[in-house]
Amino acid sequence: MYRQTTHAIEITVHPAFLDDHSQPESGVYIWSYEVSIANRGPVAVRLLRRHWRITNALGQTMEVKGDGVVGNQPLIQPGETYSYSSFTNLPTASGFMVGTYQMLVENGESIEVAIPAFSLDSPEQLTRPN
Repeated sequence: MYRQTTHAIEITVHPAFLDDHSQPESGVYIWSYEVSIANRGPVAVRLLRRHWRITNALGQTMEVKGDGVVGNQPLIQPGETYSYSSFTNLPTASGFMVGTYQMLVENGESIEVAIPAFSLDSPEQLTRPN
């Protein structure tokens, strides 16, 4: 589990290697990750955009940007938590992800919330570089 708080927004990530969906012999490694976004602040926030940097074991980085998460731009009230699951794939047995969410605060202010860096390691990885 990986956790980070920015502007009273707590992001928790739980990655998991998907052995049943991966094909190591073909260089296909797949992970799921569950993200929980907890609003610990006094006002509502809306998640507008996401920005991910996904780096494989060879140091190659792919950036993913887009509106919302899994087709939603959730409004998260104070004290509420919004959770979603997604997945990523790499051509290597390990890597890591890190990113940010752009959120709109109830008063119209735009904030950037950090998503903690988290490790993607498979059982195929002999050493744990992350």
